[in-house]
Amino acid sequence: MERVLLLHSSREGQTIKILDYIATKFGDDVDCQLVDVHQPLTVSLSDYDRVVIGASIRYGHLNKKLYQFIAQNQADLEQANASFFIVNLTARKEGKDTPETSAYFKKFLLKSPWVPKLQDTFAGALFYPRYNFFDRFMIQLIMRMTGGETDPTKEVEYTNWQRVDQFVEKIKKG
Repeated sequence: MERVLLLHSSREGQTIKILDYIATKFGDDVDCQLVDVHQPLTVSLSDYDRVVIGASIRYGHLNKKLYQFIAQNQADLEQANASFFIVNLTARKEGKDTPETSAYFKKFLLKSPWVPKLQDTFAGALFYPRYNFFDRFMIQLIMRMTGGETDPTKEVEYTNWQRVDQFVEKIKKG
């Protein structure tokens, strides 16, 4: 049975939702395991046929623990030919929704010693009712400046699931 390791660096849960969706697209004959890169790694990347990492942006940055994970596991990630995607709200806009056009992806590639061969970026989701006062205020401010949703009662999912499907097909092709 094929084994796929799904690693996440998630803040609000949309990255995990995307990885769960990816797991369903692999089907029942593939064993997928979801692991948080913010926790000590208890598995070996070499035990898996494929590795997929999803990471979310918060206030313009990826989590420092993601970069630490990459630094500690760079050789294994390269050996595993691991795939990588970033989740952010800016990707809801056309022209900012690819690794080549995403400021966050460009910044990642400058900071990271690892360059994933298969990479993508997906729009995330807004969960205003779930945010604390400070986060709600800051995200509303950012969304106001970028022409996004500001209603604090709304939850809006911007993820383009067809794009995720295309990413999965590329992963399957190797």
